[in-house]
Amino acid sequence: MTDCIFCRIAQGEIPASIVERNREMVAFRDIQPQAPTHVLVIPVQHLGSVRDATGTDGEALLGRMLAFTSRVASSLSLDEDGYRIVTNTGHHGGQSVDHLHFHLLGGRQLHWPPG
Repeated sequence: MTDCIFCRIAQGEIPASIVERNREMVAFRDIQPQAPTHVLVIPVQHLGSVRDATGTDGEALLGRMLAFTSRVASSLSLDEDGYRIVTNTGHHGGQSVDHLHFHLLGGRQLHWPPG
């Protein structure tokens, strides 16, 4: 999708501080971090949100995204103190970019409820 900023980041058209990538996913630092460590994990393939990851393929992608995000957290030394993985869906859910993404937050005490 040519007008999607996350698609353009995944394709290397827009620079980003890439933390890790594979053929299917990209992890990069958020430009407006909400914690000392704030990384976004996106699939290279455009999906609007978690609700669009349907069927066996979509469910498998979500599982791989979660595992990839966990590996990124480990590589950033977040395991000992912990971290949070969040996805927002739709306007009321706080989704600001219509491309499926996980927020990986860590490096400080995270409180609940979040918002």
